Amino acid sequence: MSEGEGEGAVEAFRLELRAWLTANFTHDVARAIERWGSDESFDAHRRWNAILVDAGYGAIAWPPEHGGRGAGLRQQLAYQEEMARAGAPGPINAIGVANIAPAIMAYGTEEQQRRFLRPMLRGDEIWCQGMSEPEAGSDLASLRCRAVLDGDHFVIDGQKTWTSNGDRADWCQLYVRTDPEVPKHKGISALLVDMRTPGVEARPIVTMAGDTSFSELFLTAARVPTAALLGPLDEGWNVATTTLSNERAGVASLALNLRRKFDRLVDETDGAGPRDGPARHAVADRYIDARNLELLARRSIGAALSGRPPGAESSVVKLAWSRSEQALAATAVDVTGVAALSGSLAQGLLSSRSLSIAGGTTEVNKNIIGERVLGLPREPRPTRD
Repeated sequence: MSEGEGEGAVEAFRLELRAWLTANFTHDVARAIERWGSDESFDAHRRWNAILVDAGYGAIAWPPEHGGRGAGLRQQLAYQEEMARAGAPGPINAIGVANIAPAIMAYGTEEQQRRFLRPMLRGDEIWCQGMSEPEAGSDLASLRCRAVLDGDHFVIDGQKTWTSNGDRADWCQLYVRTDPEVPKHKGISALLVDMRTPGVEARPIVTMAGDTSFSELFLTAARVPTAALLGPLDEGWNVATTTLSNERAGVASLALNLRRKFDRLVDETDGAGPRDGPARHAVADRYIDARNLELLARRSIGAALSGRPPGAESSVVKLAWSRSEQALAATAVDVTGVAALSGSLAQGLLSSRSLSIAGGTTEVNKNIIGERVLGLPREPRPTRD
């Protein structure tokens, strides 16, 4: 255990962060951010992001040379607990910080790292990720968006969909097919694409919750310099699966935020709770869900602390989280009645339906759990390349 991971050091960090959040994450800041999906909320979150990063709390697991603290797992867990306790949001570039940045750290040139990491972390530049396509959702290997080499540029044609923050993004980590003649898991490349490039168009998608947090991307003869290539040509599959190995406390935030939503539901019913039997049982079930998710998250973190590499437990946690979030949203409506048809509860109910897809579909996670945890036969596949 490193010196910074000792019990005293972790507790000192916790108290330091708690005091800082008390002083900086004020009621006015929280209210400005809470209208999720609006331009005003986005701008407020962006301002908060800059404050968080400038104080050294933007991405504490990142290496210090890239703006982080090099924090170990125990400090990361304390960070997640205190952020959830305060109700404070993390980075505005959530996908960028968790997924794109680790790939740039692992595969990017020094120039790419210097150019992109700090502005991404601070929120000065907004990022999106171009993976899903109309006929290649959870199956990245089936993508058809094509990039053809032409001198010192790639010429890109194709379409992406369900691109988070696509209409707000300055840059996109775009996955394209650069070699259609090889097995489908190969021949994919990752490009760092300026969204202002001619031929790149983002069209917002209005969700049933009324927001435009997703977009479709249309790429028509878009010319992107070869210097935008992230990692080796045709090795985009490896780039896509790169994660920051010491960033494993994120599962705690799922459990902590679910528990926070449950506690808020109880507060909104004045602590008395529903009076009829079925509704009372439903609230009790949601408490059990929250506790189960907490125990699953702690088990995953315990495995990491013991040095075991990541396994299928992330799929277990994700599946339990999405189901629990959806059940809690539905129970909130049942318990509070008409009052839940507007405001944050209605927003939560509508947006919760997407959780069966976000971060890995329910079906994919079930397959992973069945095959890797339960030892069931593998799902039949039409190809094995």
